[in-house]
Amino acid sequence: MKLKMITQLLTVTCVLVVTASSYAQQKDNKKALFVIVDGISAEQLKKVATPHLDAIVKVGGYTQAYVGGEKSTYSQTPTISAVGYNSLLTGTWVNKHNVWDNNIQAPNYHYWTIFRYFQEAYPAKKTAIFSTWLDNRTKLIGTGLPQTNHLRVHYSFDGLELDTLNFPHDKDAGHILKIDEKVVDEAASYISEQAPDLSWVYLEYTDDMGHKFGNSERFNKAIGYMDNQMGRLWKAIQYREKNFGEDWQIYITTDHGRSEPTGQNHGGQSDAERSTWIVTNAKGLNGYFKGNAGIAKVPGIVDIMPSLARHLDIPIKHEQAMEVDGVPLTGKLSVLWPNVVKENGKIKITWKSSEKEGNVKIWISTTNKFEEGGSDRYLLMGEVAVIAERASIDISKLPKGFYKIVLEGKYNMVNKWIVE
Repeated sequence: MKLKMITQLLTVTCVLVVTASSYAQQKDNKKALFVIVDGISAEQLKKVATPHLDAIVKVGGYTQAYVGGEKSTYSQTPTISAVGYNSLLTGTWVNKHNVWDNNIQAPNYHYWTIFRYFQEAYPAKKTAIFSTWLDNRTKLIGTGLPQTNHLRVHYSFDGLELDTLNFPHDKDAGHILKIDEKVVDEAASYISEQAPDLSWVYLEYTDDMGHKFGNSERFNKAIGYMDNQMGRLWKAIQYREKNFGEDWQIYITTDHGRSEPTGQNHGGQSDAERSTWIVTNAKGLNGYFKGNAGIAKVPGIVDIMPSLARHLDIPIKHEQAMEVDGVPLTGKLSVLWPNVVKENGKIKITWKSSEKEGNVKIWISTTNKFEEGGSDRYLLMGEVAVIAERASIDISKLPKGFYKIVLEGKYNMVNKWIVE
């Protein structure tokens, strides 16, 4: 009898070990790649055949998107390249990440990039960047800096734009196309062989053609090159999934649109300059991504970071999550599109509910110490059913001038500021 009990216990233990091992292996198999192809508006993308992007869309989906924050408010963000990159990396608009132009003078590293979140959560896992602009790694991600806790990217392939011997610069930016090609070849090869857990590919040539030739056949041809490059990256991912059973997500997007009618410029807040797009193979895309969440609004570039974090099981601490402006494009969401109005000693709050379950906690802080590396004291002002989609809070006894309002639902948080 004793022998039988021991045998049963060993069997149960083995099952538990195998189950735990399988779960750990499942988590370890999650990989992510995001790609920024510079300066392709949603309207221009529609004009060119993109069979490789289309193949990815068939697995996941496509959505129009936007950059530039909320017009004429504290979060309005220049539609400039590095600004857009950092909005994707941090999931925040410029009022937080503080990259206002391509000079990248003083990024606020208290708003972590996806690479910082990932390294802090999984220091043993591998990251990689393949880029036609060195500043993406050294300034935006901030590798090796004390401000980023000496963040490192395990493998980098960048800086070729500084190599004028092998890539002599020419006025039509042909050298940039050659560099983009090298970057993609290296990324596809490295992903196929090494499968880093989190990777970023950045390509520049399309933006150069937009600046030089505007909406033109030259620009359209550059978009065609880009599509072919995405095909090579997609092939590498499919190889890993088929042969190694890995669970890959790829997000492909752009950093800004272009001014109309010429298509040569960007930086302003016209609809055309704010107009972008997202292509992904992600499964479980939610109503927010698909545009059927109840309001005719599209996702933003800030939504990609929390989407990657959700896929990679990256934990984001509560106070940091209160600062993230984006929401995941996959899985369940509670609250979307908050709006706040202050009048007569009260703040009236509205939102759109996605999932109809649970309550919304309403937090408020009158300080912004987070931007300096400190902590803000949040007051819990109330809790209402998510389906109510509105609330009113009394702030007559609070300090005047500045309010950070956070709505915390069961599945996500959103935030809004009032700056007087």
